[in-house]
Amino acid sequence: MQTPLESFIDHKADTGMQCGSYSIDVPPLQEGEQYRFHFDAVKCVGCRCCEVACNEQNNNPADIKWRRVGEMEGGEFPVFTQLLNSMSCNHCIDPECLKGCPTNSYIKLDNGIVFHDDDVCIGCQYCTWNCPYQVPVFHEERHIVTKCHMCHERLDEGQSPACVQACPAGAIEIEVVKVDEWLARDIDKEANMPFLPDARITNSTTRYTLPDNLPDTMKEMDEHILKPAHKEIPLVFMTVLTQISLGGFLALFLGDFMSLFGFESTNWVMALLVMLPAAIGLPLSALHLGRPFLAMTAMKNIKTSWLSREALALGVFTALMGGVTAAYFFEWPVFIRIVLELITLATGVYGIYAQSMIYRIKARPSWNRVTTKYKFFGVAYIGFFLVALLSSLSSIHEAVVPLTTLGMLGALAQLFFTYEDIRTLDTEKENTYQLQRTKRLLNENFKNIKEYRYLSLLLGGVFLPLLSLVFASVSPTATAVTLFLALAVVFVSELADRFLFYTTVVPLGMAGGFFVGKQR
Repeated sequence: MQTPLESFIDHKADTGMQCGSYSIDVPPLQEGEQYRFHFDAVKCVGCRCCEVACNEQNNNPADIKWRRVGEMEGGEFPVFTQLLNSMSCNHCIDPECLKGCPTNSYIKLDNGIVFHDDDVCIGCQYCTWNCPYQVPVFHEERHIVTKCHMCHERLDEGQSPACVQACPAGAIEIEVVKVDEWLARDIDKEANMPFLPDARITNSTTRYTLPDNLPDTMKEMDEHILKPAHKEIPLVFMTVLTQISLGGFLALFLGDFMSLFGFESTNWVMALLVMLPAAIGLPLSALHLGRPFLAMTAMKNIKTSWLSREALALGVFTALMGGVTAAYFFEWPVFIRIVLELITLATGVYGIYAQSMIYRIKARPSWNRVTTKYKFFGVAYIGFFLVALLSSLSSIHEAVVPLTTLGMLGALAQLFFTYEDIRTLDTEKENTYQLQRTKRLLNENFKNIKEYRYLSLLLGGVFLPLLSLVFASVSPTATAVTLFLALAVVFVSELADRFLFYTTVVPLGMAGGFFVGKQR
């Protein structure tokens, strides 16, 4: 019994419809060459046979599309232009998915195909963030990321990919490209398509043929569709908790350092409680993975992946904090303990820096801004409030006022970073379209959470700590209670801000469909 694809191809043959050939009509690859797609937008009729054929060939469900058709329009009646883009993986020369993957799941084959090794994928979905074309897609049933591999098994047999065979208009072809020549050329007219990210970001190899005299007023057919991004709740908690531990450990170090000058030292219980947020947060990040039991393999690609660097650095940071806790418990000499704390602190700083660099990616403009780094480090002020509270409960009263004051200054800085983060959405010149849509999400979908963020930061970061300072010389109990309330309020405030960080990002990508929008 024939499959729908085979029946469709036979129907085209019987009716004389033009169709992509079974055999691939390209010469053998020479040194320095690779395969690529060519899409002729003049020929495309928008039938989406390529989508259907790709899904059938690769046994994908309807919501997983390795090849997608995007819709654009422009001009004014009666001179009206419809433009379509059929795109799968661009098999880039410098693929961002490959560089960022923490498990080395991506391989650039000798024939140029960017191949995804499903067996070692942990489903972290970092590649779905990194790719400016939104090509890799998370497969819910398989718990991994999947993508187009140019039907490499068919190419090996001298046959063209399923999408090429199924296209009734012959709009998709396989070509051979000389890599060095392609890189040396001005590829703006050949590799770029309206509403598609610049090909130079990854040196995409796909070649486009576009209609002449495209209108200046082109727009995406799905611009009316604006959906929040994934909430990423495990990452919301993991990032905030590890950043709190860094701030708390810095406060702990300052307290221990001051003991050299005769001040009362911190203790092992405080060290343990400072370590606790990171110890809880890091395992939570595994809940974000499609295959959490392979979480440890996320450290395989230290060479190019910021995710691998973050996982290693924060894992070592947490372990070293455990060592510092032991040093307190066994009453090691203060000087030795401080040296160990300096090493631990440097490791933690690098870990949070690597964590922020995970999000400094061109494919997601609202993340790829300097305020991301500032706000990630800014969360450390909560750690000062935490150690101030622990000092109050441990009757180390002389540390409460300076630590609370430093925490307040940090909260004010975080308030400024939050304001700048939103204000600069109007001033960024690049990727304005995506940033303005981020602003719309903030003002329309999440207005209440945005307002809560400001108010809670003022309440928990400034007003309640000020009140605790008033109580400091009067009632230690009132001071502790007020600091606890401040700590709770700012913790929820930072969770709310990180929730907005993930849900309001609008990535680069190709145009979507009028009814379905973009693949997410």
